Amino acid sequence: MIPFSVLDLAPVTEGHTPAHAFANTLDLARWAEQLGYTRYWLAEHHNMPGIASAATAVLIGHVAGGTSTIRVGAGGIMLPNHAPLQVAEQFGTLASLYPGRIDLGLGRAPGTDQPTARALRRYYEAAETFPTDVQELLAYFEPAVSGQAVRAVPGAGIEVPVWLLGSSLFSAQLAAALGLPFAFASHFSPDAMDEALMLYRRDFKPSARLDKPYAMLGVNVVAAETDGEARRLFTSQQQSFVNLRRGRPGLIPPPIDDMDAYWAPHEKAMVERALACAVVGDPQSVREGLAAFIARHRPDELMITANIFDHDARKRSFEWAMRAHDALS
Repeated sequence: MIPFSVLDLAPVTEGHTPAHAFANTLDLARWAEQLGYTRYWLAEHHNMPGIASAATAVLIGHVAGGTSTIRVGAGGIMLPNHAPLQVAEQFGTLASLYPGRIDLGLGRAPGTDQPTARALRRYYEAAETFPTDVQELLAYFEPAVSGQAVRAVPGAGIEVPVWLLGSSLFSAQLAAALGLPFAFASHFSPDAMDEALMLYRRDFKPSARLDKPYAMLGVNVVAAETDGEARRLFTSQQQSFVNLRRGRPGLIPPPIDDMDAYWAPHEKAMVERALACAVVGDPQSVREGLAAFIARHRPDELMITANIFDHDARKRSFEWAMRAHDALS
């Protein structure tokens, strides 16, 4: 059976603070480690009240320091927001502190809205140079040579697996050209998934980092005792998507009984399209849904995410997802 991993956005729920979200993140990471998940990734977002993982490298250090075996990484760092040297130094530091456990996923989007992207200073200048910035970053992880003017300290000569992330064909083609593992953001933007996978696998060129294509897909999994309860828990994420499209991002709301009373028909169509890669239901439904998704798309790994309001219900959902993994093995 392919590995299962966790994507956490450090959700800030209504009535709570980022400090509470960080405590939940560490608790969930420890639970994921105990259950047998392979990786625990955190994503860079800015100016979003319901997502507390803006300082992604800092939070990765917090999680890696509170766990012992699970790989911890970025899914991802939005590289155009940063100087490649700074990213190499940050992840060289993390990999020095937690050897063999740190992953670096790189994205090309700003991870925010336009005013915030301008406040970050670099994005609009660097987005077009993403391919060369990726190559510059990769070079900083190579062993330093005599006369090298700029080195990542720490970073040079340290093994940090680098992934490319994306929801379009661009990053799939770049990952194939550079011989890097590829993670597709099918958990919120699945439209180009099949074509991106085809291009990545067809055009992949082996590299010193990877000898054959390795593709990870994101999927929303919400599991509960019954199908009805799982659908109810999923309404927190559905509401969040509607609120974002309405221009009113906020904290993660509690679940509701009737989504049709909350969204307009065009909003429902938009959210259901964005969240089409979702497996929601009781343990049997989740097992069958995950088996069908894997059989259809043949990923090398699944990255599971679940923005569930109640922390205990979220932990149980990840437990049932891993039970499905074990049953399918």
